[in-house]
Amino acid sequence: MSITAFPVLARILTDHGIEKTPMGIMAISCAATDDVTAWCLLALLVGFAHTSVASAIAVMGLTVAYVLFMVIVARPLVGRWAASRPEGNDSNGFAIALGALLLSSLATEVIGIHAIFGAFLLGAITPHESPIARSLVNKLHDFVSILFLPAFFAYTGMRTSLGLVETPWEWGICAIIILVATLGKFGATVVAARLLKVDWRSSAILGALMNTRGLMELVVLNIGLDLGVITPTLFAMMVIMALVTTFATTPVLRYLWKDELNTAVAA
Repeated sequence: MSITAFPVLARILTDHGIEKTPMGIMAISCAATDDVTAWCLLALLVGFAHTSVASAIAVMGLTVAYVLFMVIVARPLVGRWAASRPEGNDSNGFAIALGALLLSSLATEVIGIHAIFGAFLLGAITPHESPIARSLVNKLHDFVSILFLPAFFAYTGMRTSLGLVETPWEWGICAIIILVATLGKFGATVVAARLLKVDWRSSAILGALMNTRGLMELVVLNIGLDLGVITPTLFAMMVIMALVTTFATTPVLRYLWKDELNTAVAA
């Protein structure tokens, strides 16, 4: 429930022309911090799920050591290497980047946490404005968006059996999950923003934006289902929660911030 879909949020802000406003910058910054924290928590959860409580301490220690290695040692090296790559077609750099991606994924899998965490960590330490980063995005974006992303949604859809949520009691639990998820993101964001002297309306807008879950929530749910830490019924309820909270973001944003959005569109 702590996930914020960073790509979906960025697209919502861009579509409304507010990505460079103070609110847009604040929302993106909060979402980025939130996602890093959530992925770290997910890594620890996977470590506990894969091992006993006794060996989970070793997994946690290795996870912290790997994160420190990537941030302190690997990040400067990756930064210098990425800056040295030429603009344009760089087949050798592309192959090295993919190889590093697989190695980082393998390392976290061997440690005992999910391979996706290693891929995420390597992406986080790679300079986003470097030539190799732009090359990776240009070469992989269409392939991932056209082939992998629809396949992932179809895969998630086939694993989601809405027929498992059929009794009034189960739908009631589903409603409670949606309520708790919304209060946990919207409510907690509003409280945190108010503590930092942000006005009520801006706090509510930020809370609505942070309540966006989208694709990232589905990734986490599939990991949880694969590990057996959630049941197929709970999986279906959580998918419904992810869809409801994501779809609600845009209308709530337009209602709370209609004057500024009209000004941004006109500009």
